[in-house]
Amino acid sequence: MTHAQDNEPVTPAPGEPAAPAAPTSPAKIKRTRVSGTWVAVIVAIIVLIFLLIFILQNLRTASLQFLGMSADLPLGVAMLLSAIGGAVLVALIGGARIAQLRRATKRAHKALR
Repeated sequence: MTHAQDNEPVTPAPGEPAAPAAPTSPAKIKRTRVSGTWVAVIVAIIVLIFLLIFILQNLRTASLQFLGMSADLPLGVAMLLSAIGGAVLVALIGGARIAQLRRATKRAHKALR
């Protein structure tokens, strides 16, 4: 092989094998919806494990009263039910707002036609 000067490319001498090509960087893999779903599943499993640990560490019984009804539940379960109730309330309000925005969008599209 001939030696290259500062910026000259190296060329093999006649009869010498060509130098192996420089390794190229691997092609970047695009993220897909399925890969995002797997990340969400893994995060959900971790959250559920933490919820289970929370419930198992808070098994002391709590007396609850609501609208004349009463129940004795483990404290962790009672708090989990409260959180689920709050999430359902937020989902209902959010769903109503989304429905309202969809109706307004449909009306705007009809007016443009």
